[in-house]
Amino acid sequence: MTKKDTFQRIRALELPHQGVLAAYLCERMLPNYRYFHELTEFGDPAVLRGALDAVWEKLAVNKGTDWQRWQEKLEEITPTEQEYDVLGVFPAIAACTGLSSLLQGIEEKDGASLLDVSKISQGAVSHYLELGEFSDIEDAGMRAKAIAEHPLSLYEIDIQQAMLTFLEETSHIDKALIREVRAIARDEGMSNLGI
Repeated sequence: MTKKDTFQRIRALELPHQGVLAAYLCERMLPNYRYFHELTEFGDPAVLRGALDAVWEKLAVNKGTDWQRWQEKLEEITPTEQEYDVLGVFPAIAACTGLSSLLQGIEEKDGASLLDVSKISQGAVSHYLELGEFSDIEDAGMRAKAIAEHPLSLYEIDIQQAMLTFLEETSHIDKALIREVRAIARDEGMSNLGI
């Protein structure tokens, strides 16, 4: 299966299912921000945790919150590549951007924003490999091929496909399902970059 197949399948999901998938993917990007914070002491991982917990609550029991306030808090702790010349800044930015898209998708009931989380997660893996392990490959085609065939890239597609299959086979989103998806993300014990 390809990235395109993944995106088509996400578009076909009901909006609540898209929200669960996007929250799951954000859960997998959170450790990248935490790692960056430990390295640089910039920002506050508790803000990302709080915002994502609010999303899980919304998905589980339809509990509302001030999504704009979470967006503002998130904006304040999003690093920039101009300020930090370390490879870890890009996955940290992706974690913030993905969570921001999730918050927007939940607030506006917008499937396109929720789909963006999948693209951001896949893009974070590709960008990390491009700037890290494959930075010495000058030929763009060869570099793209190496990135697409790397175990991290393949695993990212596989993990998204597996969660998609799980959600496609689930007719109703309830508290038990939310608990299960959160447990799956925690039990993996690593981010989309293998951190």
